[in-house]
Amino acid sequence: MDEFDRRAFADLVNAVVMKCFGHSLDNPLSEPESKHLSTEIEERTGLVIGWRSVKNYVAFVLNPSPDKQENPSMATLDTLARYVLNAPVTTEAERKKLEEHFPYWFRYREQVIQRPRPEVAVSVPQKRHWLAIVAGSFLVVVIGGFLFFRQSSVKQIQDDFQVIDDASLSKNGWFVQDKNNQYWNRKAEQPGRLTLFTLKGDNWPKTGETPRVQNLLLREIQTDCFRTEVHFSDFVPTGNWQQAGLLLLEDTLFTGKSIRLSLSYNDYFGGYNKPGEILIQAIASYGKGDKNLEEFVHQPLFPLANANDRRIATTNLKNLAFRIEKQAAKFRLLYSVSPVDNFSFKEITSYEFEMSPKYIGLFALKGFVDSTAAMPVSVRYFRLDGQRCE
Repeated sequence: MDEFDRRAFADLVNAVVMKCFGHSLDNPLSEPESKHLSTEIEERTGLVIGWRSVKNYVAFVLNPSPDKQENPSMATLDTLARYVLNAPVTTEAERKKLEEHFPYWFRYREQVIQRPRPEVAVSVPQKRHWLAIVAGSFLVVVIGGFLFFRQSSVKQIQDDFQVIDDASLSKNGWFVQDKNNQYWNRKAEQPGRLTLFTLKGDNWPKTGETPRVQNLLLREIQTDCFRTEVHFSDFVPTGNWQQAGLLLLEDTLFTGKSIRLSLSYNDYFGGYNKPGEILIQAIASYGKGDKNLEEFVHQPLFPLANANDRRIATTNLKNLAFRIEKQAAKFRLLYSVSPVDNFSFKEITSYEFEMSPKYIGLFALKGFVDSTAAMPVSVRYFRLDGQRCE
């Protein structure tokens, strides 16, 4: 690679890390992080870049050395660019047949070429003074325009999950993390619904376990302020810790802050003899190293003392919906349960939490237990609206 290609490559690697982890490239990737990034690239593009190569590319960009050069192939550069530019999922055979000219790499490279380069400083004091004024004014206009555009970007995303093959989900902006193929292949069991399963795993820390949520369906959040909601059908959890809901994340490795809102089952009462219950739970985490999460919502909905209680719960949970609204550091949480569709939302709480979510996920899990069944969870509608920050 020549000097410009090296610069474009470094820019591309940084964009890949930013897209995956929600932060710029500032430290080498660990082996788990490299494996996660390699897996996500494969899931989002259909093409493979080995985790060791990913790790080496990042290390080279952080510490370029004339003694050790990285020369990724054109195919690798194109795969990285496809990931950043949200290209359709493909295969090596399809790419060789239809896109052997590697258009996404050259498109990304062209974008780097077209970016304005910083001007060389002028030595004349008076000219430098006026240039500083002009540059400062231009910067104010650019930042103001950017903020106006960002706050005015109120793009609305809706998905009723009528078509849920992998290619369609990817085209609609979704990607799957920690895929369990046995259950993911059953996602279309109910026509017109996305079916998830309460699989083993949790983002709640547990000694000896790595945080994970299998078949976590994620998409990026493009605005600072937003409103989002999800609708479920006939989800009635019956065992610890079956639950499903929404997950807001700063990154996809559970190292940053997060908020989880879910419908859950609980029959653990610290030694007290009480019937099991179905409840709404919301927890907040400060990220890696924060073992004591904050449960800021624990709202019982249905006690399950007898068959009549269970019948009432089943009837009312025919339709369940959650909504989260974010303005600055304020999160407003709402829910709806009803035998009929489109019932009114009720506010659960408003919660102040300094967090900037980069991803939103639809999830189902049962914690790190083997005894509880993997229950199907039907998702019928999702919506994400960008909002102007007030």
